[in-house]
Amino acid sequence: MSLAKIFLFEKSESHTRFFSEKGNLAVRKSVFIFSVVAATLFACNDDEPIVEEAALAPFKTSTIESFVQAGAQISDELVALGRMLFYEERLSKAHDISCNTCHNLATFGVDNEAFSAGHRGQLGGRNSPTVYNASMQFVQFWDGRAKTVEEQALGPITNPVEMAMPEDGNRVVATLESMPAYVEAFTRLFPGEAQPVSMENIGKAIGAFERRLITPTRFHAFLAGDEKALTQAEQRGLKTFLEAGCASCHRGPGVGGTQYRKLGEMEAWPGIEDKGRRDVTTVPEDEHFFKVPTLLNVAKTAPYGHNGQTATLEEAVRNMAKYQLAKTLSEADIQSILSFLNALTGEIPTDFIQKPTLPQSTATTPEPDAS
Repeated sequence: MSLAKIFLFEKSESHTRFFSEKGNLAVRKSVFIFSVVAATLFACNDDEPIVEEAALAPFKTSTIESFVQAGAQISDELVALGRMLFYEERLSKAHDISCNTCHNLATFGVDNEAFSAGHRGQLGGRNSPTVYNASMQFVQFWDGRAKTVEEQALGPITNPVEMAMPEDGNRVVATLESMPAYVEAFTRLFPGEAQPVSMENIGKAIGAFERRLITPTRFHAFLAGDEKALTQAEQRGLKTFLEAGCASCHRGPGVGGTQYRKLGEMEAWPGIEDKGRRDVTTVPEDEHFFKVPTLLNVAKTAPYGHNGQTATLEEAVRNMAKYQLAKTLSEADIQSILSFLNALTGEIPTDFIQKPTLPQSTATTPEPDAS
């Protein structure tokens, strides 16, 4: 309680006692009403912050503006090519799957399925994470097997369950080289190279596009000093988030994506079979370790977890508290945290992500293969 409110309380009590002794009921009522109104005014103008500045340090390891600026420095022409390739279904064996199929840019970069359907309807073994703000994360994929979005972009193209192109990439290159518009774009953007249309350059182009897919939120405005950017309820939710210990994993401007953590760190996660990071490193100690995902736009990217088995955000908060922090949150605390998590939703750049016009196939374009 502020000094002003303490002073008001003491003065109003002494006045009430005085008028009580005199027996003047009307005056006592007026004093009481004045006290309530004045106390409300002081409460509304209290300058005590809900969340102290020092408590925000975990999120200020860098700024989201630095990632926005990094994307802006990439040439518009390379980004435009990457955007075309992101929507290009002919990069898949049957010409029916693009990056956007599983990472739908119109629905916050996900398909809202537990497992995405790939070539011939095959289901992957892990949930497809959002592509928005992916470049802010320190590694890619749940197990961190790719370091950059440029490297990650190539993985699904030759994955037999996903887009299913042959592993050597030759069919991918031949497909793009069959269309003059693609050859001209690659030749212009990668001058002097003996083979400008290459798997490496495909990754560079798609990665350039993804580096523009950053969605600043009201929370970032709050971090930058705009105290009005979050409502009082959202600030209280942030405080609950911090007090519960959520920021021990979900840190940085992406509110996650900065480290690996073991799933079931404090209590064994029920039914977990995925080895996680161990599949990449073969180190036994890495079993059940996964990249901590970003929480930006998390209210829009259900279902949750590496296996997509957590249907709602409320359930995710409850489970994370139990298995990662050994805490049982009250329903009030869960709802409070949810109010903060909803403030992490940014704006989708609807004009920028519209599907572009793609080149027509030619007589030499390889036919789709559904086998």
